[in-house]
Amino acid sequence: MERGLGVGLGPDINKQLIHPGKGDLSEYRDGTKVYFYYKVTKCNDEGTVLDDSRLQKKPFELITGKQFKLDVWEKCLKTMREGEVAEFTVAPSQLTTFAPVMKKLRDIAKGTVDNPEGGHCCGMAQMNQVGLGYPDLDEYLKNPEPLRLTFEVVQIEEEGKYKKESWAMNDAEKKAALPHLREEGNRLYNDKQYAAAAEKYAEALGCLENLLLHEQPNSEDWLSTDTMRIPFLLNFAQCKLMLQDYYQVIEHTTTVLAKDETSVKALYRRAKAYAACWDFTKSRKDFKMALELDPSLGTAVRKELRLLDEAEKKKDEEDKAKMKVVFERYSE
Repeated sequence: MERGLGVGLGPDINKQLIHPGKGDLSEYRDGTKVYFYYKVTKCNDEGTVLDDSRLQKKPFELITGKQFKLDVWEKCLKTMREGEVAEFTVAPSQLTTFAPVMKKLRDIAKGTVDNPEGGHCCGMAQMNQVGLGYPDLDEYLKNPEPLRLTFEVVQIEEEGKYKKESWAMNDAEKKAALPHLREEGNRLYNDKQYAAAAEKYAEALGCLENLLLHEQPNSEDWLSTDTMRIPFLLNFAQCKLMLQDYYQVIEHTTTVLAKDETSVKALYRRAKAYAACWDFTKSRKDFKMALELDPSLGTAVRKELRLLDEAEKKKDEEDKAKMKVVFERYSE
């Protein structure tokens, strides 16, 4: 009961209940997922709003025990019930990471940061040198002050009651998720949902890349895990090929070929991507190498090479026509 009233938060945090929640107060064991809206305001007479997550139209999600960089939020939320609305007045001593964390959250909302969980926020010294890109946050860094944090807890889910995102999984859970991600990606691909399938393969690659960080480079376990990336890279590249994102195809098939130069699938998909990017020489080279490695592709490769010849001839004619127009324009 006392925890729900904010007792134990310390002298630098003061809680004021705005709307009571329902049910018992969660124990908030590590791994509990909290869905909530937040509003950050200054403690001035105007109540200047710095951030309001309701503008994003979906609740923010925080998983307890995952070392969220603005730990005062987790402290406050752990005093709240589902459905509760409360206001916390917080001293600057508890808000040392506020500005860089809010910069990251704003960047995520704008789509300029891909992965909300990734890595640490930039160091304070660097932030002071180059600025955060938001004048109000830059000002807060220079002149810290108390802030009011208003939270509305929408839903609380104990660990095991929700589907974990890959970043929240431990190593064993990441490994166990790989077959499911591959199966789901394949299903979506067969349903011609190429973008959604690519997301599943990308999630699997993220799991594997994280697992690699926990292994000694070039050790037996590291090499085994690294090899597991190849089918996901190939599937991801195939999705990108169908989505006509050719440079992504080239990048990821090249990664595969750096590990296995005899990968026919990588050569064939990269050849098609090179052709779409008008790099006919590299396309022919990859098609011919794929055919050399797998003679059963003879009919398909000959067809692709014929289409390549036609495309190159057409492009040459178009380029000559353009140059003729330019030449005539400068000759007038």
